Amino acid sequence: MSPGALFTARCNTEWIANFTCFPNAPAMTPAGREGLTGTKAPVESWASVPPPITRMAVDHYENFPVASILLPPRLREPVAAIYWFARNADDFADEGERSPAQRHELLAGYQAELDAIERNEPTQHPVFLRLRPVIAEYRLPLQLFRDLLDAFIQDIDQERYADFPELMDYCRRSANPVGRLLLYLFGQASPHNLDRSDAICSALQLINHWQDVGIDAGKNANGRIYLPQDDMARFGVRDGDVLRRIADADFKALLRFQVERARALMLSGATLGWDLPGRIGLEIRAIVTGGLRILDKIEAIDYEVFTRRPRLRGHDWPLLIWRSLVRPAGVAT
Repeated sequence: MSPGALFTARCNTEWIANFTCFPNAPAMTPAGREGLTGTKAPVESWASVPPPITRMAVDHYENFPVASILLPPRLREPVAAIYWFARNADDFADEGERSPAQRHELLAGYQAELDAIERNEPTQHPVFLRLRPVIAEYRLPLQLFRDLLDAFIQDIDQERYADFPELMDYCRRSANPVGRLLLYLFGQASPHNLDRSDAICSALQLINHWQDVGIDAGKNANGRIYLPQDDMARFGVRDGDVLRRIADADFKALLRFQVERARALMLSGATLGWDLPGRIGLEIRAIVTGGLRILDKIEAIDYEVFTRRPRLRGHDWPLLIWRSLVRPAGVAT
């Protein structure tokens, strides 16, 4: 997306960008996103990459609140640097008309840059020139960036998930690293905090999947379906039903089950936002509240996600703010 100040998911993930991002700044140009892929990167394209900024567009990478107004100013540039890494890599895997081989090549270039950082060798790509000092200053684990790349590569090659554990393994790499990076930036990466962050991030990734069932079904030649295949069989839903966008009673029962499971997962980690102090706690509470609100909206449209995509809007603000300030009944003390 995802998206939080850094929670995301994969962050495709409004993952809450609708109320925590600056939406109107210029985005990186396509030439600047191409970056380094072995010897094929056009060096002249680097000139089109914008200098460090604290305001940026989030467009389709909507679940990644960037340079949030809730973040301390000192962390906005580190968050922005991580965002550019994740957004560009996600684009390589999922946007445009590239062939699978071209997508793999672009992501291999990013993997090579991480390898160079690990070996303390020079970094060549502008995204990594910006990211490298952030990694060093905050001692960010390189494996978290590798996990994100692994998930993006998986999106190129895998279109179905056999069961929920397999889907959660994808979330572990596609979403959880973002929340973990946020905790490292804030100096709050204790084991208990990381576990709760993982629950929130995986829930956000699931929420994004369930709001985007129809969009994902139109991707690639065979469509992309994140609904676990064993759950689909249990509820009597076939791949063809999803690809034809049939929201019958069986599909609605299946999506209701997934929504309830995502909500329970989110609430299992929600105490993190109430336990952490100051801005980071408020940021996490806002992210959790936004994710739960999307689930409410999916229920409110009777799971008709093929014709109406639930999203956060301006009129949701008062409720989101209230729920970020008052501990809900479903969150343990």
